[in-house]
Amino acid sequence: MAYSLPDLPYDYNALEPHIDEATMRVHHDKHHQTYIDKVNAALEGTQWADAPIEDVLKDLGSLPSDKQTAVRNNGGGHYNHTLLWQWMSPDAGGQPDGALAQAIESAFGSFDDFKTKFKDTGANQFGSGWSVLVHTGSGLDVVGCPNQDSPISNGQTPLLGVDVWEHAYYLKYQNRRPDYIEAFFNVINWRKVAELFDAAG
Repeated sequence: MAYSLPDLPYDYNALEPHIDEATMRVHHDKHHQTYIDKVNAALEGTQWADAPIEDVLKDLGSLPSDKQTAVRNNGGGHYNHTLLWQWMSPDAGGQPDGALAQAIESAFGSFDDFKTKFKDTGANQFGSGWSVLVHTGSGLDVVGCPNQDSPISNGQTPLLGVDVWEHAYYLKYQNRRPDYIEAFFNVINWRKVAELFDAAG
């Protein structure tokens, strides 16, 4: 069954003033839909057409070579954005607690040190891409991903990511990517991040 656009789990304006309504509309309705249309076209008629996108991305090397780039870019875009909408939430932000908070402190020294690394990775990502908190299998790390690459293709589990493609922030923040990433911390849904962390453990 072909992939379809997931509903946004809140109103387009629910993340204001941090993430603006106009950006959310074009980001969800246009950009995410385009990734879905293109990955569906790439996989149509193949044995992978009905596979969960996570499984396809975990095993990109098994796809025909002429399909791999399209699926990496557009399947990755679909997977990354499906998570992104869940990583954000109105009335969210703050800091994690429990086992996730302890794991972040163990890996980075403190929540503030994690935040600095997450922000710096995103701010310094050349061109388009993501800054992603991942579970490596043995602990936590922050990685930069170009374009729509997903850590899942490298055997890592994405727990939290910020989209630093210009379409994610340029209407409101123009070239001020660090300001956008700082604002993103006000809408992080730490409950979802903790759920993914628990599942990865």
